[in-house]
Amino acid sequence: MLRLSIIAALMVPLAGAQTFGSGAYAVFEKSGCKACHNSDGVAAGTRLLFPEGETSPARVEAFGRSLVTLVDRLDPAKSLLLEKPTKRVAHVGGERIKPGSPEDATLRAWVNALAKLSGDELAAALRFREEDEGDGKKAPQAELRRLTHSQYNQTVRDLLGDSSRPATRFPQEDFVNGFRNQIQAQSLSPLLIEAYSQAAEKMAQSAMRGGDTRGLIGCPPSPACRSKFVRDFGLKAFRRPLDAGEQKRYEALFVTEKEFVKGAQLVLEAMLQSSNFLFRLEDTSDPKWKPYATASRLSYSLWDTMPDAQLFAAAAKGELSTAKGVELQVRRMLDHPRAQQALNEFISQWLRFDRILTASKDRRKYPQFTRETAVAMAEEARLFVNDLVWKDKNFMELFTAPYGFVNGDLAAIYQVPAPAQEFGRVDFPAGSERAGILGQALFLASTAKPDESSPTARGLFVREQFLCQHVPDPPAGVNTNLPPFSANKPQTNRVRLSEHVTNPGCASCHSLIDPIGFGFEKFDAVGARREKFFFASPAGKREDKEVTKKAWEIDIDSTGFVAGVAASDFSAPAQLGAVLAKSTQCQECIVKQYFRYTLGRVETAADRPVIRKMTEDFRRSQFRFKALISSLMLSRENPGGSVHVASHH
Repeated sequence: MLRLSIIAALMVPLAGAQTFGSGAYAVFEKSGCKACHNSDGVAAGTRLLFPEGETSPARVEAFGRSLVTLVDRLDPAKSLLLEKPTKRVAHVGGERIKPGSPEDATLRAWVNALAKLSGDELAAALRFREEDEGDGKKAPQAELRRLTHSQYNQTVRDLLGDSSRPATRFPQEDFVNGFRNQIQAQSLSPLLIEAYSQAAEKMAQSAMRGGDTRGLIGCPPSPACRSKFVRDFGLKAFRRPLDAGEQKRYEALFVTEKEFVKGAQLVLEAMLQSSNFLFRLEDTSDPKWKPYATASRLSYSLWDTMPDAQLFAAAAKGELSTAKGVELQVRRMLDHPRAQQALNEFISQWLRFDRILTASKDRRKYPQFTRETAVAMAEEARLFVNDLVWKDKNFMELFTAPYGFVNGDLAAIYQVPAPAQEFGRVDFPAGSERAGILGQALFLASTAKPDESSPTARGLFVREQFLCQHVPDPPAGVNTNLPPFSANKPQTNRVRLSEHVTNPGCASCHSLIDPIGFGFEKFDAVGARREKFFFASPAGKREDKEVTKKAWEIDIDSTGFVAGVAASDFSAPAQLGAVLAKSTQCQECIVKQYFRYTLGRVETAADRPVIRKMTEDFRRSQFRFKALISSLMLSRENPGGSVHVASHH
């Protein structure tokens, strides 16, 4: 919390000005400034960031005083706080407040009032930002999280030996905050509850078909065996010991069936539908269960599945109550093949494999694009990222590596010789201007339309996935359709998209994303390189006359830039990759994306110290991703404490 002395100093009314909340703050809100000027907005790198979370009148007023850093105290009329939103000086977001308007006058009055701050008021205003960054605040912590479909599949595989992947037939999970595992979207719909019930019945029948062939009971039929089965299987299914009441209830359920195996099957079916199985314990105040919550948290973060015997044993022995004990388990678990499986799930969601796997392309223009080609595009990206992570390479080579892992289909698109084996490593020719993930077909094809490239979609993907900047949705009622291709006036995508920068309703956002996408225009809708923009008019009949098919080839202007990132001019994926690899915004975004995926939520102001620590550890390790994973795991188990994170060289 802010110190009371600072709040008191900042609540003193400013002479000659409205309160900030009823005046300038209301103007900023009406002008849409908050949509970009927040920690995840496209203006996240600026000095103007609106407060997040709780916005009490006191906090709003304190924030308003802190804007004195954007005021020219000697010449208030030249203050950035006034000149940027009115576009009297260059502003990426365009003109948000019309010069000479009543809103302009309100903002000018606040700027003039801030210019007169002095003494304790000025000192308090300058301390606001530092004091407000999470000091004394507790990060939100979920106690329970529903198993994702991926975790459900892996858990029943390890619990029952069932590899049927039943969750692939459940209602599809939605992407929220860029991922499918976000807590806010983990409700239980009636359809999902019914799917859980049907899956539990089928898996329990399968597990006990023909007797205890999978060794789940593991002892001769007897009351002692019945009790042991409930206790042992319950520990694994609920990922913590059963209490006395639970033990008694499941033993009573067991004996409702005369046949011993049928009783075990009934217990299995009941446990698989229990909330204790479907939801995993993230945290608890119960000391006897807390070590098991830690084990579950580690297991689902690092392996995407339930704890193994060693992790259960460590929890039982109290070894997970210390940072050292947790670190030993993290190291062991990162060396297990399951860690690669869990990382693959993160990669597939972050890089949106779903988009390419459900994409369709114009078969006449792109006959080489098939279902198999789409799968190959995702597989290349998976192998590429795994190579960086598990061989302890600099992860920022995600954007700069001059090679890919291709099969015959991808080799044809890239115009390189097919490797001797499927998905062998192939260097990109220097003239291809490809590098890293931005030069690979996954990105280029999944951010394109069925019949043509899409600079807007490509620019938006870079902003959101690699810079963690949220671009506001188009205003309601805005026509997002571009002028159609016309034989009378053949145009490149760049020319057609010029409507975005001339239309005030579009310009503020499209000026942030289209210039990025223009730098990829030498790559078509499947990621193949092209030197010219090709447009053909269809043959047919018009007014009872035969119309001959015509074709045009137009020069491509592939110059682009990333507004808000210094020295970011580029004209090819390799050049933008070099910019992103050096960008502190991009480096921190990678940290944020892994944080969001692992914790199932977007970071808050209270998480900033953890994000900073993770970013520092990531850089100190020379961007080894395993060091990033370790840093998050150890920070969660030892918040605020000092932990050693190996660089995994």
